[in-house]
Amino acid sequence: MSGREAILNKVRAAIGASPDDTARARIVKKRLAKPPLGVIPARGQLPEKDRIALFCQMAAKVSASVERVKKPGDVPKAVAAYLRSRNLPASVRMGVDERLEAMSWKSLKSLEVKHGPADADDEVGVSHAVAGVAETGTVVLHSGAANPTTVNFLPEHHIVVVDAKDIAGDLETAFAGIRQTFGKGMMPRTVNLVTGPSRSGDIQQKLLLGAHGPRALHLIVVDGG
Repeated sequence: MSGREAILNKVRAAIGASPDDTARARIVKKRLAKPPLGVIPARGQLPEKDRIALFCQMAAKVSASVERVKKPGDVPKAVAAYLRSRNLPASVRMGVDERLEAMSWKSLKSLEVKHGPADADDEVGVSHAVAGVAETGTVVLHSGAANPTTVNFLPEHHIVVVDAKDIAGDLETAFAGIRQTFGKGMMPRTVNLVTGPSRSGDIQQKLLLGAHGPRALHLIVVDGG
């Protein structure tokens, strides 16, 4: 018997369960088939216009910069303008997200667009969020070639595009959308919830941006799909 089996057997004995407890297995199966919902705050339960405004307001409160554009085609120019405003090199790293790929990046001759996972030399990363959460100003990003997780954490500046229609009032709704998109048992390996730039107050209780990831987060909300 392995150490793991010995520990689990002690736990089962303490709670009066056995490895072949069919009744407990049925309870687990039922719970997985229909996950219960927790208490959902009322703050994000707003009409679409007000919900998007709340998202932008809450994101700004956690030190993210927020910009709204009318259509996806406006995103490359907004990214280029951000780079110029921060005196950054005209180069960005992104994955192969179809929504980003469809935008007119090639029209900006001076902008270099690199694809694939980020590395230590990348100063700016661009991702497309799967959802936003209005009550906290959070963007939701899942792992995969479309939006590599390294782009979320390695570059000093992280630019995240989110469609206004994908901004949910609460986290529970956002996760329900991910489950619906991928299906049961097919969830992505990693889901990152990004609320503002990286920060830490561990050293002398002084707030330091960029401690564990990007020191700047710029959100581009696309009003029209």
